[in-house]
Amino acid sequence: GNGGGGAGGYRTGMLAVTASTGYSITVGAGGVGALSATAVNGGNSVFSSITSTGGGGGGYFTSTPGAAGGSGGGGSAQTAAGGAASPAGQGNAGETATNAAGGGGGGGAGEAGGTDGTGQGGDGLASSITGSSVTRAGGGGGSRASGGARAGGDGGGGAGGNGGAGADGSTNTGSGGGAGVSGGESGSGGSGIVIIRYKFQ
Repeated sequence: GNGGGGAGGYRTGMLAVTASTGYSITVGAGGVGALSATAVNGGNSVFSSITSTGGGGGGYFTSTPGAAGGSGGGGSAQTAAGGAASPAGQGNAGETATNAAGGGGGGGAGEAGGTDGTGQGGDGLASSITGSSVTRAGGGGGSRASGGARAGGDGGGGAGGNGGAGADGSTNTGSGGGAGVSGGESGSGGSGIVIIRYKFQ
């Protein structure tokens, strides 16, 4: 089985800005789900000098490690290693697969892949910056040939495929896509989001 995609990096912070000055903003695209031996990472989200790194792609088929990213992708079956959270401080590692049949879960902003159960994506983090609590940046679930789908992490992570395709991560959450299996494509990661809260001085 394939590993689930890692969530994109989750960052918060404060930045001094100058009135009437333009600032570059980029919303990273989710990694495109595919039937491919090459892990596909998500794109970076950027506001001025602050960069959130795209999530790491999951490992393919067997014995392929997950890729490093904001949160790391899950390793593929046959005990392949999960990807690291790199740079540190933006997320968590993907799960190292533990058996021959299933892939590891992708890391989420709040916890590593596999924390809530074998193959499950790591949960994201909640924020109330928009005025209500919303959880984002959950990891994608790993896939397996049978026995039930493995859940994506809270915050929009896509569920892993159960003998077929994986589910996409939720849009504008930076969440990882669920892994596919048995000829089913892996889900794409959810696009990122940049939220700016400000007041006039």
